[in-house]
Amino acid sequence: MRLWFSAALCAGLCVAPLPFASADAATAAVAASRPASAAEVATYARTLLADSVPEGGPGIVVLVARGDQVLYRGARGLANIELGVPLTPDQVFRLGSVTKQFAAAGVMKLVEAGKVGLDDPLSKYVKDFPNGDAISVRQLLNHTSGVKSYTGIDGYMHESIKRDLSTRAMIDVFKDLPVDFAPGQGYAYNNSGYVLVGAVIEAASGQRWYDYLDQALFKPLGLKHTRYGDVHALIPGYVGGYTRGDGGNAPMNYLDMSQPHAAGALVSSLDDLLRWNLALHNGQVLKPDSYRAMTTPEGKAREDGYGYGIGKAYAHGHGGWGHGGGIFGFATFLLYLPDGKTTVAVLSNSDSALKDGVNPEGLARRLAAVALGDPYPAVTAVPVDAATLKQAEGVYRKNPQLAWALRVVDGVLTQQRLGGSRIALTPVARDTYAYPNGLSRLQLQRDGQGAVTAMRYFGDGIGESQLTARSDEPLPQP
Repeated sequence: MRLWFSAALCAGLCVAPLPFASADAATAAVAASRPASAAEVATYARTLLADSVPEGGPGIVVLVARGDQVLYRGARGLANIELGVPLTPDQVFRLGSVTKQFAAAGVMKLVEAGKVGLDDPLSKYVKDFPNGDAISVRQLLNHTSGVKSYTGIDGYMHESIKRDLSTRAMIDVFKDLPVDFAPGQGYAYNNSGYVLVGAVIEAASGQRWYDYLDQALFKPLGLKHTRYGDVHALIPGYVGGYTRGDGGNAPMNYLDMSQPHAAGALVSSLDDLLRWNLALHNGQVLKPDSYRAMTTPEGKAREDGYGYGIGKAYAHGHGGWGHGGGIFGFATFLLYLPDGKTTVAVLSNSDSALKDGVNPEGLARRLAAVALGDPYPAVTAVPVDAATLKQAEGVYRKNPQLAWALRVVDGVLTQQRLGGSRIALTPVARDTYAYPNGLSRLQLQRDGQGAVTAMRYFGDGIGESQLTARSDEPLPQP
């Protein structure tokens, strides 16, 4: 998931069993040679939600559509645990980083109007930003600016995040921090960059960033429930957000929504997200050249498949675009596949996994694959001896900022992004392991002597992959 407050490939919880046995069995009703019917999608979706959402807690709302035909629209869980109010598909959720595609489209509308240039320097819009002459609008949109993400500041998310700050005050939080790399010389998912995107919108339009989006996008497209998630406003249909505490579910931690800014401060509903997907991806929002720029990864963002506020996404080999979000109290994913003009929106009112290995992106991709009649295969574990597992242990480094540790814990091979959470991997073939979502795969690479030299990550289980070499670094302490 792309989270508003963090972004980590393969981040998650340390888990063992995959929670989708019943849902995998339900795929038997879906033929692999034709798109699924609405009844087949609904049967699978209900089973998947039942597998994924425990009773008596927060939950998930889901929409699956083929073009403007809704195949399934449903909910499971509670909108308010204290009062026992159930979730419904009509309700409003925080979007987290799904906000970014709206902000990026807003910038592209300003580009089309001649008010912003993608290669304009940031200094044109934010006068005193350090090295602002070298940072372009384009680099803000695709996370290649090198600006330090304020959500990564030690301790910031505990108390500082509660303050109500202006755009100028938000920029002051991070403008003098050391950069991650020179502009255009790297890629790092970056929430500060989208605060600056919001600042560009405000300088070019003369409006607050969300007022401009309302005037340029929300009202013209009939997005009645998409708006700035102001914590001081009453928002019709807005659900309560939750987190996982020591004693189980607890109310979400507080933050002022001025701080997520254009990186993550919008709220919306399932129906609005369907309307948005169809409009954006079918030429009703941007001119063809603008849309092509927004959805074409370039430069250092190409390897990660990130365009402007949206990235490449897959469902069992079917390619398209998507984005996830995670923010206090909520987790989200919005997916669009050109095959069948397939939309899947998954919104959760919990920022913690509802069950081990369950997240909105995994659910969205499973649902999309079933709707296309090409479901993911079930995960079946195979035995691997302890010595073979031990051979994989080590640090695998992609760049100075990003590395993973493979480590055997209680007889299970685990992966941990350094600084992140540990997840358990399930062996499905020699040197091939499934992630807890049941979709992604890790494949170990060996040299001629049989030593493990690299790991290859298949985000969709098949197709495109990313290779990360094993380094000589010692394993860090658990």
